[in-house]
Amino acid sequence: MSGKGAGLVLMNERAGEGELVIKPVTLEDVPAIVGIDAEVTGSAKADFWYGCYARQNTDAKCRFLVAHRDGEVAGYTFGAIQAWEFGSPPCGWVEVISVAPQYRNAHVATKLFDAVVAYFRDNGIDTVRTMLHIDDHQLISFFRMQGMAAGPYIELEMQAD
Repeated sequence: MSGKGAGLVLMNERAGEGELVIKPVTLEDVPAIVGIDAEVTGSAKADFWYGCYARQNTDAKCRFLVAHRDGEVAGYTFGAIQAWEFGSPPCGWVEVISVAPQYRNAHVATKLFDAVVAYFRDNGIDTVRTMLHIDDHQLISFFRMQGMAAGPYIELEMQAD
């Protein structure tokens, strides 16, 4: 890992009503992220989000980014570079991307996606993957609009009970 992208910029673009600033998540951002996630998913997962924050600070292969508009958290993404899982060469995984409902349809998710892909590219990664629920048509549509398509792997699962 070259360490490039550690100071990734982060976009400062005029979009919608105010300036959109994308930067690494700070500890002060985490409560707002927990709140947005709870609002969107119906489940508060504070331990998960604080874990992502800690992981970005201890693992150079991770990037946790936040989008701010008018001083508020508008959205966030978490990406990680994974190597050799399932025989795959190193690739970037977009593990999470979410936008607060009031900031949707203002290109926030696209700017976050572009920023995490830039981080991957700056670190020599040219393949980007994600996984999502087969019934999440809105998210599937979003990723397809970013240029993503079905890849060469199939996820399988079972109940372990």
